[in-house]
Amino acid sequence: MNIDLTPDQKELAAAAREFLRAECPASRVRSAWDADCAVDRSGWARLAEVGFLGVVVPERFGGLGRSDVELALLLEEAGRVALPDPLLETAVAALTIADLGSDRQIERWLPAIAAGEVVATIQPPGTPFAVVDGSFDLIVVAIKDCLHVVPVSNCDIESHEVFDRARRLATIRAEATSDTLLPGSTGRADLLAARAAVAAAATLVGIGAHLVETTVDYVRQREQFGRPVGSFQAVKHQLSNAYLALEFVRPMTWVAAHLVASGSDEAATAAAVAKSCASEAEKAANDSALQCHGGIGFTWEHDLHLWLKRGKALEQAYGTPLEHRARIAHAIFGSSSA
Repeated sequence: MNIDLTPDQKELAAAAREFLRAECPASRVRSAWDADCAVDRSGWARLAEVGFLGVVVPERFGGLGRSDVELALLLEEAGRVALPDPLLETAVAALTIADLGSDRQIERWLPAIAAGEVVATIQPPGTPFAVVDGSFDLIVVAIKDCLHVVPVSNCDIESHEVFDRARRLATIRAEATSDTLLPGSTGRADLLAARAAVAAAATLVGIGAHLVETTVDYVRQREQFGRPVGSFQAVKHQLSNAYLALEFVRPMTWVAAHLVASGSDEAATAAAVAKSCASEAEKAANDSALQCHGGIGFTWEHDLHLWLKRGKALEQAYGTPLEHRARIAHAIFGSSSA
């Protein structure tokens, strides 16, 4: 499989990096911690204006008509800036509605998502919480072996305390009806889980890349015993190992995204591989960043903790590494009772 990016995909990634770096400095992430709700509607509207909210929405509904692969590229850049808005969840919801929804559901929700009028969240099978705050409009939720798209007016929401207040969680009890059922989802609820896992893996790659780059810059400047800390072999080894792990997993997420988009039978296993490896690679970057900063990165005054906490939250989101490794083992060896 040729996993190199096309010129259009490279252009999308570069444009996303430039825009998000300007749009989402650390100060905006901090402000999301203190706001009544994490979603800044003005910032959300700007994401719509440049087409990022509609990147996976078909062109006839106001989007760009791209696939999971382009979404992975966009989410890596969102991870680099620790974007506080639920871009991951909204885009995954849009893809799922586009693939499995009725004409009425597609026409109702997709143009509104692309225009920035709707904030969506998701709750795949086996996920106890949803990313949500006071400004979400709909949820794509797994109920038994089906998926439903449920407006917030039909949901009971119980918020939870979290350590990353720019990524808030809640237990949602959605009132499902025949009108909320995505008709193409019967027996395919696991598609939402695979899609969310790949999206989270791509975001983790971006978070890890930022942590490595920031830490490299820091150890070049910080001196100890009259030398830059970055000149010490132990520091070099830590950061180079984290960098290599991230470089290894990045194309893995592209492959998994392609398999999900194409409906491959191997999509679920590829998603499990991508998410488990991305979680471990980001963890290596997370641990190295904190150690090489000498602890200052975990203080409130230093911005690094915003990425450290986002990374820790996403390591566990949409399937832990242990859960995904169990899925991989089951795919290879079958059930233990076989």
